[in-house]
Amino acid sequence: MRTFSRWLALAACVSGATAYADDNDLRISDFGDPNAADGSNAAANANFRAFARVMGAAITSANLMPPETTGHSAWAINAELSVVSLPDSVRIPTENVDQPSTVLIPSFHVRKGLPFSLELGGRVGWVEKSSQVVATGEVKWAVNEGFTWLPDVSVRGHATKLFGARDLSLTVMGLDIGVGKQFPLGGMVTLTPYGGLDLGFVGATTSRLDFDPTRDYEDSLGNDSREALDGTANYAKVSFGDNVNQRIYGGVRFIGGVLQLGAELSLTRTGSVETPRADNPNALEDRGLPAVFAFSTTLGLDF
Repeated sequence: MRTFSRWLALAACVSGATAYADDNDLRISDFGDPNAADGSNAAANANFRAFARVMGAAITSANLMPPETTGHSAWAINAELSVVSLPDSVRIPTENVDQPSTVLIPSFHVRKGLPFSLELGGRVGWVEKSSQVVATGEVKWAVNEGFTWLPDVSVRGHATKLFGARDLSLTVMGLDIGVGKQFPLGGMVTLTPYGGLDLGFVGATTSRLDFDPTRDYEDSLGNDSREALDGTANYAKVSFGDNVNQRIYGGVRFIGGVLQLGAELSLTRTGSVETPRADNPNALEDRGLPAVFAFSTTLGLDF
């Protein structure tokens, strides 16, 4: 019995740790009920859409590779860090009372070269002070690489998904065109400046959310989907085709032997969303969204 009690106490501690919410964990319901009878949250869907576009820009803010591939038999393994500036004018609903002005996203990036100037890659990152993980899969084709007098050019397709955010599904599909040129500095040392344009197609949906904090657990029994409950709703779906971010980036990579260093700056334009007017909620107006700025660095091995 004593052994059982110890295991029970351990399970309770683990459960408590799992339920703990960190500062940057998201609370999507903070945008309010979009179907409120009094119309007080007429802008809730627009605010959710603006958030999705800004958050989508944040989790896809780093490329950290020039257009050239690693070569058909080579690998590149990198530790990376992105410092992303979040605009104050777009609500990021976190557990923290004060919205963060910047967020750190450390990540681990692996790339493998293939024949025919193809390259596969994967990146796994973590949003600091949260339980949220960012996963990216990518495939790159170097249309032109290795010519003496011509720049390297590549096309990269990528998909990024945010995991661990309660009641939220956020995915970004991207198409990236990059240009760069490698310059030898002597021996096995090279310097490669590069830049490009990345189009990110943002898609987001939510679970059906309960906006009644006074509702008892017993009241929700038998309504697993919450469809029959008053004060519950989904935010309007954010569709990939209607929400395109434009990211311009530039960086430089240094290779000495097998050691690889790099730094990159990027600026993502997040477009605009239609928002109800303050003086007439039934009329819509375009609300321009601020750009998302990021600085990223990388350290790794190229072999």
